Amino acid sequence: MDFFRPFIEGLVVITPKIFRDVRGYFFESYNKKEFEQEELTTEFVQDNQSFSSYGTIRGLHFQKPPYAQSKLVRVLQGKVFDVAVDLRKNSNTFGKWFGIELSNKNQKMFFIPRGFAHGFSVLSETAVFFYKCDNFYNKESEDGILLNDVDLSIDWKINSKDTIISEKDKLNKTFEEYKRNVCF
Repeated sequence: MDFFRPFIEGLVVITPKIFRDVRGYFFESYNKKEFEQEELTTEFVQDNQSFSSYGTIRGLHFQKPPYAQSKLVRVLQGKVFDVAVDLRKNSNTFGKWFGIELSNKNQKMFFIPRGFAHGFSVLSETAVFFYKCDNFYNKESEDGILLNDVDLSIDWKINSKDTIISEKDKLNKTFEEYKRNVCF
């Protein structure tokens, strides 16, 4: 596996070594020993999966402490633009975001530690999205930031007329509101 660390500390893009032949392909999507060698010692306790149609944007979601979650995300079918926003008030990259295309073709995975908001947009006709979490979901701790927040200016790679957004996500707070009551 190749472990790439973008400009925001803590984020890791993982590209597996894929073995292809006439039958198809094989790769390890998780190897505890390799992750530990890269100082990714997260113990995952819950797996989640979602199915979405083109234009869907899910996010920007996070769980407040003590139920904050690290995630290891990947796409089983289709293509998404995946985004993590740094919510850690003492970070040099507080309020910055990083995005990457994840697909069943590139098989890349994205590790997002605690202290980040997370979301993705579906760029293909449909997408099956899979993620491992290191903490259990807690409804009272869920929170979110508006995915179209002007201060963040995230380009979701979707024409605004084609977006599908849940009513719940439309009610998320602005980043400015989050800054008034930072939880990380």
